[in-house]
Amino acid sequence: MRIETERLIVTEFTPDMAQAVHENSLDADNRRFVPDEVFETVEEAREAIAFLATQYGGRNGPLAYPVLIRAGGENIGYVQLVPIGGGEWEIGYHIAQRYTGNGYATEAVRAFVPVAAKAVGTGEVHGICLKENAASKRVLLKCGFEPVFEGIGEYQGEEREVFRSVRRLP
Repeated sequence: MRIETERLIVTEFTPDMAQAVHENSLDADNRRFVPDEVFETVEEAREAIAFLATQYGGRNGPLAYPVLIRAGGENIGYVQLVPIGGGEWEIGYHIAQRYTGNGYATEAVRAFVPVAAKAVGTGEVHGICLKENAASKRVLLKCGFEPVFEGIGEYQGEEREVFRSVRRLP
């Protein structure tokens, strides 16, 4: 997969991205909101990339792709589609803290969702985040996700205040 936007490229992970994946995963927001996606060492990041690469071309997921800045090719985060059971899929994304506030997450998610949904054969994608994660909630709403639930729900194996949304595609 390769998606190009005005400022970004969404492509496949390669082993040489391990250092950037490791560094991008260490910021405070990632630790707070998706601690299972923190890679404490470059080797952990390399192992994750190796696994993710085995998923490309399949329909089982997770289907994760790095987000690169077009000018220079710097890896600034990722977007992914993850199966959540019952044939349903959830969007996931993270932009490293030093790049937030520039609209990169919105740009990447907006471009990625239709392409990824078509690839896995689904007409809708779910967006789930912690209610307190105002930035993620804004990204979902800007990308056409409609709120469907806000309250106590399961998040990363715990009961937490969550925001759930869905984007239905034509």
